[in-house]
Amino acid sequence: MRRENHSSMSEFLLLGLPIQPEEQDVIFALFLAMYLTTVLGNLLIILLIRLDSRLHTPMYFFLSHLAFSDFSLSSRLDSRLHTPMYFFLSHLAFSDFSLSSISVPKMLADVQTQQHSIPYEGCISQMYFFVLFGCLDNFLLAVMAYDRYVAICHPLHYAAVMREELCVWLVAGSWFFSCVHALLHTLLLVPLSFCADNTIRHFFCDLTAILKLSCSDISLNELVIFTEGGMLFILPLSSILGSYIRIGTAVLRVPSTKRFFKTFSTCGSHLSVVSLYYGTLAGVYFFSSSQNSSDKDIISSIIYTIVTPMLNPFIYSLRNRDIKQALEIFVSRANFFK
Repeated sequence: MRRENHSSMSEFLLLGLPIQPEEQDVIFALFLAMYLTTVLGNLLIILLIRLDSRLHTPMYFFLSHLAFSDFSLSSRLDSRLHTPMYFFLSHLAFSDFSLSSISVPKMLADVQTQQHSIPYEGCISQMYFFVLFGCLDNFLLAVMAYDRYVAICHPLHYAAVMREELCVWLVAGSWFFSCVHALLHTLLLVPLSFCADNTIRHFFCDLTAILKLSCSDISLNELVIFTEGGMLFILPLSSILGSYIRIGTAVLRVPSTKRFFKTFSTCGSHLSVVSLYYGTLAGVYFFSSSQNSSDKDIISSIIYTIVTPMLNPFIYSLRNRDIKQALEIFVSRANFFK
């Protein structure tokens, strides 16, 4: 088999979505609408948190006063379940916006123009940022689950545990480890040689899809994906599940059917997105065939790159009363200056 060094591979060809020519206009309109919803929803969340001073802090302001009250745990649960973690939420919104923006605009352009080529440098850059923001989502989901666990299970100690410094360190650590994770896979990918076939059977430069084109020994790359990547996959997921198991245990101690269903309804929304995100991620990177790419991998990638970032603003914030009030204030101010 003829080998070509990566320096002579000037571009890759993205195979794109598995659609028929007569479906292109419908698919383009559908994914454009989904992408615009993702962009507008997440940017709106960031804007509202930025403009409304009540939403600037990652802390729940009223928790510091709970030590002076004699509310029962059941009464505390009801007042805290729908209070978002605005500091973490703003970073999650930015990560979701970035994750979709890395791949979807290129995919939409390919659907319309049928020009599926992407430069080698552009492909590597797309892969790096995709891995970065995908990993960042993992950490932020885990941080938000832990914050919710502390607020529900240890409300009297929330202000002491979730200090502003800790929140900043949690987010900074998430960014740091995500950057290191993406850089590691990029540095391992760059030295590889590629065969004459430069067609990536995907709609973006996915790491596993690129590795399938290599003529080099990719055993080290696969080992890192299953070990280091697996660890960064399992640890945040374990933290999320552990947090919600503790929440469930605390709620079961409360003799209130109404609050029981309300709590698990709220947690169920979060867990459904977590299951969707982690399930499709695992299917693509850990259980997909190393030899053949399939339409199932592309569909799974669509879910965690487009569908999940589009749903997050609705699940985490747009249903929240504080965000709605901030939106009403923003709209009233906009009308005032007209």
